[in-house]
Amino acid sequence: MTTVSTTPSHEATTPPSMRLRELVFGAACAAAVRAAAKLGVADALGDSPATAEELAAAVRSDPRALRRMLRALSCYGVFEEQADGRFAHTEMSRMLREDDPHSLKNIALWCTEPWTWNAWPLLDEAVRNGSGVFEQIYGKGFFEYLHTDAPESAQVFNRAMTTSSMQSAREVAELLDLTGVATVADIGGGQGHVLAGLLEKYPHMRGSLLDLPRVVANADPRLRDGGALADRVRIIPGDCREAVPVEADVYIIKNILEWDDESTRRTLRNIIESARPGSRVVVIENLVDDTPSMRFTTAMDLMLLLNVGGAKHTKHSMVTRMADAGLIVGDIRPVNPYLHAIESITPA
Repeated sequence: MTTVSTTPSHEATTPPSMRLRELVFGAACAAAVRAAAKLGVADALGDSPATAEELAAAVRSDPRALRRMLRALSCYGVFEEQADGRFAHTEMSRMLREDDPHSLKNIALWCTEPWTWNAWPLLDEAVRNGSGVFEQIYGKGFFEYLHTDAPESAQVFNRAMTTSSMQSAREVAELLDLTGVATVADIGGGQGHVLAGLLEKYPHMRGSLLDLPRVVANADPRLRDGGALADRVRIIPGDCREAVPVEADVYIIKNILEWDDESTRRTLRNIIESARPGSRVVVIENLVDDTPSMRFTTAMDLMLLLNVGGAKHTKHSMVTRMADAGLIVGDIRPVNPYLHAIESITPA
């Protein structure tokens, strides 16, 4: 029997003036999540509740200041302050642990990296101009800055993307039915976690991974020489905006069509030019409409505007770009609350 909670939501019981005050202090919440992640508070807290003093000793921090931060986080369901003043884990706080299978610790750190605090105040300018502000702040493009001026931030980015990719790869493999498919290509597939998951699920299928040379150099160990799947994989260093030199029955494109329209158009056209007629093309993207995670996806959309001038798509904008490139678009299915798979085939 399912019990439906009748407890009014925070939004329903809090006056609009207070909700707006909470929103404008949102940076405090993000900063508290980041601080908890950097200090390792969730890792220090075990299955039993602990006092602020005990946790402070474990993470080498001031007990009074730590209590204040934990109290603030508890208001959002990140940790729970109990009646006796001790703090306990919640579902969300457990995801700040390194060892949690659904850990979002690296994501939390990435989304609150130092550069983000400099970029967000210029959102009005990005909205006014419709373009990113990163180069204006740092004098160079986003990825160039990461790899030349902020190597620690680049490492956080890489860990966050790896974590996110590994978690969603399992869900993609569960969703896609590739029964009878002989070859699959993961285009702009990063380290190849999605490809590895699909090859493990379908032991008679072969695959190709295409991404930039520095990316595929760190491909999933299962795909590299000596790995369990290496004899069924072709790793191709390259830029899918320039060419897609691989023919496959199914092409997977996950979370890379967020650039300017011309780059998206070139990528899709390159796939069509290499594919046989009737090949299957599955685009997997975060959408900013008709999803249960719009607060998350619309926030990511604004961050993309700030850092690279990119954008997340609505269903309409993604389908339109796929159709304009020449793909015949079919079903759209949710992978999870924040990802959708858009099926299509190449023209005859």
